[in-house]
Amino acid sequence: MIVPISSDEFAQRRTEFQARLGDGVALIAGETLRRRSNDTDFPFRQNSDLFYLTGFDQPEAVAVFSATRFEFFVQPRNPEMETWNGRRPGVEGARELYGADESFDIGRLSERLPGLIENRSRLFHTFGLDQGLDAKVVAALADVRGRVRRGVIAPGAIFSPHDVLHEMRIRKSEAELALMREAADISLEAHQAAAKLCRAGAWEYELEAALLHVFRRRGGSGPAYSSIVGCGENGTILHYTENRDPLSAGKLVLIDAGAELQGYASDVTRTYPVDGEFTGAGRDVYQAVLNAQTAAIDAIRPGVKLPQIHEAAVRSLVGSLVDLKALEGELDELIEKEAYKPFYMHGTGHLLGMDVHDVGNYHVEGKPRPLEPGMCFTVEPGLYFSATSKETPEHLRGIGVRIEDNIVIGNDGFEILTAGIPKRIDELVAWMRE
Repeated sequence: MIVPISSDEFAQRRTEFQARLGDGVALIAGETLRRRSNDTDFPFRQNSDLFYLTGFDQPEAVAVFSATRFEFFVQPRNPEMETWNGRRPGVEGARELYGADESFDIGRLSERLPGLIENRSRLFHTFGLDQGLDAKVVAALADVRGRVRRGVIAPGAIFSPHDVLHEMRIRKSEAELALMREAADISLEAHQAAAKLCRAGAWEYELEAALLHVFRRRGGSGPAYSSIVGCGENGTILHYTENRDPLSAGKLVLIDAGAELQGYASDVTRTYPVDGEFTGAGRDVYQAVLNAQTAAIDAIRPGVKLPQIHEAAVRSLVGSLVDLKALEGELDELIEKEAYKPFYMHGTGHLLGMDVHDVGNYHVEGKPRPLEPGMCFTVEPGLYFSATSKETPEHLRGIGVRIEDNIVIGNDGFEILTAGIPKRIDELVAWMRE
């Protein structure tokens, strides 16, 4: 059963956020609809920060917070527009359903903004995300500064609210983790549905369709990011999303796809053999990546840093690259020279949460941040042997493998949220045939 974040938890988040503002005022803006073509729009996805604080999932909204008040500017009710485009909570709903102390038509933001920021020492607003809102903020600042001779105080400093809000988002609550576990479970079913279609003559987009079907059937909003389904050489392209080629016998299919559920992401990669059998160099490369992921996961504990996890994966991968005859030389020297970069060019993990590459500082006071309880991240080593690269040995050309899991740090250890999706060769092959 999918349990949404409660109104009480949203209220608790707002209270904590407001307490960190001091005598400042913060603007958190929602997303607008984005044009897809002519008079059609892309599916709406709310700004993660606004959703985190309110749960509000409608376009054209701005929340204004001080230490003691939450004013919400939203689209008003409009029966004619709602007939065409769906229901709106409206100004009344912003108070009754989303906890605003006061709410207004979004059209009144420019009118009220000077009064909201005057006599505040600090303004929290991120410039550069919304030019229209930026212009309103600049105009409001000019209005307030024009009245300083009358005793009005203008904000003396402008900060991004991200420093405050993203520090809150980096640690997940039990309710958030429950949604992320469910998203991982949806992704498990979706991957198995796609894996069962891995046969010569099928098409990458057929596998993508199987993924999307499960994401939606299980209550997800869809994919947390554009799904990657790459067979053979396509699997060596890190962000391949065309998903338009046929599957070929003897090749591997890299599937990087995760469900989004009520604003929370899953991010999973597995690599499957076409026709259900790992053979030859593909099998060797797969095992090398699996060994590297095992080494990386073995390095995880509370207090460890992401670079340490990456180093464990790199050491394993470089040893395997020597065994695969892709590199020659002494292990430590190859690592120091980053000789592996033509075949492994990305990091081993990233933070995960409402955004698939989630917010939060990776460094604190100039040093890598230790992982703490409640932090979620991925572990995703890979090897990519491009057929067009001069560095790629002939026997490895066109092989791409990545294995990725989602992990949360606990008080004494960690939990692999995606552990139910097999990785060992024998288990994975049997799972594909179920």
